[in-house]
Parts: sequence; C-alpha cells; structure tokens
Amino acid sequence: MDFEERPTIAVVLSLIGGMLILLGSTMTFFMPMYGWMGYGMMGGFNHMMGGFWNPFVFIGGLWLIGLMSGLLVIIGAAMLNARPAEHTAWGTIILVFSVISFLGMGSLLIGAILGIIGGALALGFKPAAKDKEGER
Repeated sequence: MDFEERPTIAVVLSLIGGMLILLGSTMTFFMPMYGWMGYGMMGGFNHMMGGFWNPFVFIGGLWLIGLMSGLLVIIGAAMLNARPAEHTAWGTIILVFSVISFLGMGSLLIGAILGIIGGALALGFKPAAKDKEGER
C-alpha cells in the first residue's frame, strides 16, 4: 500500500471556503428576486426602470465572478487532495481565486478568508522525507 502524505487541513479549509463563496454568490444572484435588497427608503430597486429584473445585469454580473471563483476553489481543493505533489500549483489557484472572490459580491467574507488560509497552507506544505534505509 502506497501512502502519500496529504495537506488535509488545507484541503478542508479550501473546500469549506469554496462552498461558502458559492453560497454567497448564489445569494447575491437571488437577492433582487426575493426583495432582500432595495425595499427600504428608496422605494425598491426591483421596480425601478419599469420593473424589469435581469440577473445578468444586476451589479454588473459580479455574482458570476463569485460563482466561478467558488467553483475553481473547490476544484483546486479536490485536485490538491488528489495530487498532493502538485501542492504549489493548486495552492496558488486556491489563493488567487479566493482573493478574486472578494469582487464577486457576497462571498460571505469568511469563505474568502478560509480559502486564502487554505491556499497559504497548501503553498507551505512540506511532505515528510521518505526513509531510504527500509527500501531495498
């Protein structure tokens, strides 16, 4: 049985962060539909300009950036678990897309922070050296 050390904490934090980024992006997408935003003092943004609601125009489509960032953080975490030898590449992907998720409006802040911590741990991961004496 070939055992390979894995950056488990980095994988778990990155997965949780990616899921929270996805959740925040999805919430941002549905906010205008359910009126969670804009029914305060301004009379409701949903009914301005003829009452047309287009999610792709909502806040410039920034929710889409958050959605893609969340997906790429989750994929990076899964690949980090599958290929721990490539921890530098996957850690960089996790770190970059966690930072980009701040643009995604609604990454639930904690998701981006967990992704950044997970990416940093993946970059700093050092596998244990194999014992050469037992191998012949």
